[in-house]
Amino acid sequence: MKTAMKTRILVVEDEDKLRRVVTLQLESCGYEVLSAGSAEEGLRLAPGVNLVITDLRLPGMDGMALLEALQRQNGRVPVIVMTAFGTVEIAVEAMKLGAADFLPKPFSLDHLMAVVRKALEMQTLREENVRLKDELGRRYRIGNIIGTGPKMQEILGAVMRVAPTRTTVLLCGESGTGKDLIARAIHHHSPRAAQPFVKINCTAIPENLMESELFGYEKGAFTGAAAAKPGKFEQADNGTVFLDEIGDVPPAVQVKLLRVLQEREFERLGSNKTKHIDVRVIAATNVDLRRALEEGNFREDLYYRLNVFPLTIPPLRERAEDIPALAEQFLRKFAAETGSAVGSISEAARARLVEYNWPGNVRELENAIERSLLYASGDTLRPEDIRLDHAPKRSLSNGAAAANGFLAEGVSLEEHEQSLIREALRRAGGNKSQAARLLGLTRNALRYRLSQMGLE
Repeated sequence: MKTAMKTRILVVEDEDKLRRVVTLQLESCGYEVLSAGSAEEGLRLAPGVNLVITDLRLPGMDGMALLEALQRQNGRVPVIVMTAFGTVEIAVEAMKLGAADFLPKPFSLDHLMAVVRKALEMQTLREENVRLKDELGRRYRIGNIIGTGPKMQEILGAVMRVAPTRTTVLLCGESGTGKDLIARAIHHHSPRAAQPFVKINCTAIPENLMESELFGYEKGAFTGAAAAKPGKFEQADNGTVFLDEIGDVPPAVQVKLLRVLQEREFERLGSNKTKHIDVRVIAATNVDLRRALEEGNFREDLYYRLNVFPLTIPPLRERAEDIPALAEQFLRKFAAETGSAVGSISEAARARLVEYNWPGNVRELENAIERSLLYASGDTLRPEDIRLDHAPKRSLSNGAAAANGFLAEGVSLEEHEQSLIREALRRAGGNKSQAARLLGLTRNALRYRLSQMGLE
């Protein structure tokens, strides 16, 4: 059985007694300790340690020179410097050079351990932050976005063309097609990658709170505003704002959004002080903004400000060649998370996935694979393990059996779908949320289909 490695600490101190006391204390707390009586010896022992504790006054090479040498050798290893009383200024200078903390002599063993634990905890947080950034970077690399067909290859090529610029991008497509993933990929491949990426779900914010959420407010701007609060745009300064479901922004807020796009400025709610920001805007919608424009629900000038570089993400039913690879990716992800023994998908199960219409697109496929793993009993996903919603399949023969008892023979797939939607709305008394649940769709997916039918 493999045992976890102990945290290794290097102690550099020329006073034998103090070096031994510090070493014994650290060892009693479970650390592995290396000790050196000079900076030269310490530098030789330093590779592979997790923390260095060094005196500043050492024979030969002093502690400051050792600190600089350690920074060159491995700048990620934290260094704690020990300094005699009255030389705190030197310790501060050492921290400017990269020291994590300092211990003024004489110090108690409790103080020593508190400083050591703090330095190690901060190092763990830094390493975790680096790991998460690397993981995010890998996730949003173009090579990790599955899209082998010509439509997705065209989209990915467009992402690489527009990412280095500050051009506003409008992502169009049905719910669940991966607009969020494309938006993050654009940000990741841009010069703003190290800056904030702030996603704003316009559907989730109540209309009366949207202005304050987007642009912030001052203390006393309204009842309950006990302190000033920056909005999403301020939080994204120098980075990217992703306005998801831009079609749900109320007209009053559309005016302010237009000003931000045109002038890069706004005022917080309850303030007359203008704030200037530098943000890149990516917007997404699953509704036809042109139709909303014609119906007077969306400003024409805002539409053209957003529609500088439009990208339409194809629905999954139009990129069936990607379904097997996406399914395999989700299988690996959820098998690792759940400890499932399932490691592959049978040919018959793969064929069933390809034949399905996927009204919820990639998001529905991901949910279906996660759900199917719970039903699988062997090491291979079989057709009977796959539990799909009752939406229509990719193709239906004329003369197919009537769905739910109200579809006549000889109808097209489009007529079939419209009949299902009309019947669901009738049964739900016109309530779209309830009708969406009856159909196994998201509310936004139903709204999109209603807009295509001219009923929204």
